[in-house]
Amino acid sequence: MDAGAPLIEVESIVTRFGAQTVHDGVSFEVARGQVVALIGGSGTGKSVLLREIIGLQRPTSGRIRLFGTDVWSSDADALARLRRRFGMMFQDGALFSSLTVAQNVATPLKEHARVPPDLMDSLVQLRIALAGLPPDAAGKMPSQLSGGMRKRAAIARALALEPEVLFLDEPTSGLDPITARTFDRLLRFLCDDLGITVFLVTHDLDTLLGIVDRLIVLSNGKVLADGPVAQVMQVDDPWLQSYFSVRTMVETEAEPDGI
Repeated sequence: MDAGAPLIEVESIVTRFGAQTVHDGVSFEVARGQVVALIGGSGTGKSVLLREIIGLQRPTSGRIRLFGTDVWSSDADALARLRRRFGMMFQDGALFSSLTVAQNVATPLKEHARVPPDLMDSLVQLRIALAGLPPDAAGKMPSQLSGGMRKRAAIARALALEPEVLFLDEPTSGLDPITARTFDRLLRFLCDDLGITVFLVTHDLDTLLGIVDRLIVLSNGKVLADGPVAQVMQVDDPWLQSYFSVRTMVETEAEPDGI
């Protein structure tokens, strides 16, 4: 594909569940080399849209293209090839509970790549290191890991096939603030140093204000706002103003008297 072409193209997506319309003409594009966040109120279909983009849930109408390929008109082989080009981290990590971290990370390599057996351990350890986990985490079961380490293990598995795009659903939910900001720095590193485009659904204001290049806002079935975070914060919409005012109130309350 053309180096300047968008990696993700969402065009006029409509999603209905019975009489309920969740998306009513959602459109946007994502270029290479960005950290892009998707936000919206409860019920706006953020995670649904993410599943539609990666080919897990079919929209009612509209078109989605990844790497220039139409996701929902592709056959199974073409879709499998597409999925080898992106990684996905689900909200709870979705690790295989009966496998160690190393075995979880090795699973995509065994299923989709012809990796010589003598190289497998080295490649798995590299992914684990890239995700910021210590080497001894490789032999641990998911139940032995903290919440932050489980999310890093899920990132390591998502990085297994050297993806061009990394999709994440609420990556910092349930993490303490220090762990969450460390996770943010990891995502920024993956984008800036490894050239991976990051697309995430999040509610984390610190993530939005700290590492996100572009923010897409869903509301009433459509894209309410799309642009740099500072620009989106100026949009005259009650929900958006309320959303960002939470951070303003916290910062105001934290200021010492007289400042």
